[in-house]
Amino acid sequence: MKEHSYRDEHPRGTIERLVYRTTDRNGASLDKYCLIYLPAGYDERDTEKRYNTLYLVHGGGGSQDAWLDCCKIKNMLDHSINTGEADPLIVIFPSFYKDDNRRTGGPVAEVEKAHVLLFQDELAEELVPAVESRYHTYAKSGTPAALRASRDHRAIGGFSMGSCVTWYAFLQHLDLFSRFLPLSGDCWGIEPMGGASHPAETAQLLRSAVLDAGFGPDDLRIFAATGSEDMASKALTPQIEAMKKLCDVFRFEDDFAAGNAHYFVAEGKNHAYEDVYQYVYNYLPYLFSKA
Repeated sequence: MKEHSYRDEHPRGTIERLVYRTTDRNGASLDKYCLIYLPAGYDERDTEKRYNTLYLVHGGGGSQDAWLDCCKIKNMLDHSINTGEADPLIVIFPSFYKDDNRRTGGPVAEVEKAHVLLFQDELAEELVPAVESRYHTYAKSGTPAALRASRDHRAIGGFSMGSCVTWYAFLQHLDLFSRFLPLSGDCWGIEPMGGASHPAETAQLLRSAVLDAGFGPDDLRIFAATGSEDMASKALTPQIEAMKKLCDVFRFEDDFAAGNAHYFVAEGKNHAYEDVYQYVYNYLPYLFSKA
């Protein structure tokens, strides 16, 4: 695994805040924001240039600011684009919590799962349309038809509970996303930590989501990762091993440019943003490439 370290990058991308309308947990109207990374050279006036989008979700107890506060991901994005390792893209940092009444104290699995599930409608019906209709993305508009037509240019990923968000998006929104980066977190579609307790059933659930949506192996890419010292590996690794047996849908390869599914366990890495953003760095050059 290659390692990113801070460089004084020029030019630099910018971060701005996008406010969009959603509802709180009681159904009342709510203004909510996400943070947007725009690559250097993004020009509002240039309507010909289009950008792929990556929605990158924080871990449990975090917020829209967590990725940017807790690791050098912005510098990494600037570096990857400036060196030509990755094409310019727009990165969206949302929160899966409905409002500012986030978690207090330690995590409670069913409570966190409820937040993740509640976010799924917001993601598909409010967040993605707001972003894709505001910026120069491959979506011609924010309508469901336009978003479905541009799914090959849209990715979602996340760390820890953000990885759980990503797996649920795989189960529910394959019509909107074609690329998935679940980092240090398993799928909770069967139950919390179901990757450990029910790996075969979890893998079958993911396979069924693909086939039921009318897709096949050529229609998706999965880039999963964790660390050898990461507590999440105990649930994610069994799930991935079960998925490898379902090769009619999931074609795992060590070469990130081949197959449609990838998994690596980084030696010595732990459950921390400073470790996990390195996985994004390694996968970014391949994220929107064709296998």
